[in-house]
Amino acid sequence: MNTESTLNAELDAAADFAKLTKMQKLAILLLMLSEENAAHIMKTLEEQDLEEVSSEMVKLGCVSQQLQETVLREFSGVAVEAAAGITGGSARARSLLEKSVGLFRASDIIGRLSPQRAPVEAMQQIVDMDTRHIFSLIRNEQLQTIVLVTSYLNQEKASQLLSMFRDQQREQIIERLATMMPTSVQVVENVAEMLQSKFGKNRTRTLNQTGGVKVAAQVLNSMSENLSKSILMSISERNADLGEAILKKMFTFDELERLDTKTLQIILQNVDTRMLAVALKSAPEKLKKTLLSCISKRAAENLVEEITFMGPLRLKEIDGARAQILETVRRLEADGDISLDELRHKPRYS
Repeated sequence: MNTESTLNAELDAAADFAKLTKMQKLAILLLMLSEENAAHIMKTLEEQDLEEVSSEMVKLGCVSQQLQETVLREFSGVAVEAAAGITGGSARARSLLEKSVGLFRASDIIGRLSPQRAPVEAMQQIVDMDTRHIFSLIRNEQLQTIVLVTSYLNQEKASQLLSMFRDQQREQIIERLATMMPTSVQVVENVAEMLQSKFGKNRTRTLNQTGGVKVAAQVLNSMSENLSKSILMSISERNADLGEAILKKMFTFDELERLDTKTLQIILQNVDTRMLAVALKSAPEKLKKTLLSCISKRAAENLVEEITFMGPLRLKEIDGARAQILETVRRLEADGDISLDELRHKPRYS
C-alpha cells in the first residue's frame, strides 16, 4: 500500500471511529482479543452491558486493520497487535459468550439478539396479557395460530399456557413449534389483528416469528419433568428424528448421570441435602448410584437413610426439587465453575 493509500485508509478509520459508541469500541476490542482474555472481561460486565456489547459484536462485519489500530489507541493500556482483519457475527459472539457466561446464558442472550427476531411488534399486546387470558383468546383457534402466539412467549409463560391445553393438543403444539418455519411479517400482522379484534384493541406493534427446535426444548425444560417426558415420548413416536433433535437441546435431571465426577462434586456441594434427597426419591437407581458415589461414604449413608424414611412425596414436590437443582447447575455453569461442553460430545442414552 502506497503512502497516499495508507493516509486515506487512516483518515477513513478516523472518521469511522468518530461514529462509534463506547459499546461498539468495546465490541471491536473484545473481538481482537483471544477468546480467553475476552471472556475474562465479559465476565465482569453487568447483564444489560453484556447484552448490549454482544449485540454490537453480532452486528459487526469485517473491521479494518486501521480501525483496529485506532481502537487500540483508545485502549492504550491494551498490549495487542492488530490483525489483518477481524470479523464479528453471531457465531463469534456466541463463542465468546459461552466462554464468559456459560452455555445457558449464552443461548438466552444470543436468542434475544438473533437477526431472525427483528423487532416487529404486532403481537405485543397479546404477549403482555395474563396467561389465562391468552389461553381464553386462542384456545379455539387453528393450531398454527396457537403455535405462532406460543412462539412469542417467554419459556415460563409458554409452559404455563401449554399446561392449560389437553394432552393431545399440547403434544401437537410442541411438535409444530419445533418444525416451525419463518413466517412473513404480513402473516403475523394479520393474525395479530384478528386476535386483537376479539378483545377490542387496535394493533399497535409487530413482532417477528420465533420457534424451532431450541424454543420447543426450552419450553419443555420449563415444564415438570414427567409432563415434558410424556410430551417428548409422544412426539418421538410420531417423528423419531424430531424427538431426538428436541432432546439434544434439552438438559434434564437424569442427564446429571452423564457428567464427570469432578463436575458432579461441585454441583452437589451447592445443593441442600434435603433437596437432593427429595429429588432422588423416585430417581433411577443408576442415577442415584452415580450421585452417591460423588460424596463421602458417610454422607451417602445419611442421604440413603433420609430418602428411606421420608415417606411418600407428591410429584410436584419432587419436580420442584429437581428444578432447583437444575437451576443450580445453570448458575454454576454461567459463573464458570463448571462446564457442560462435554455433553455435546457424548451420545445420549435412551
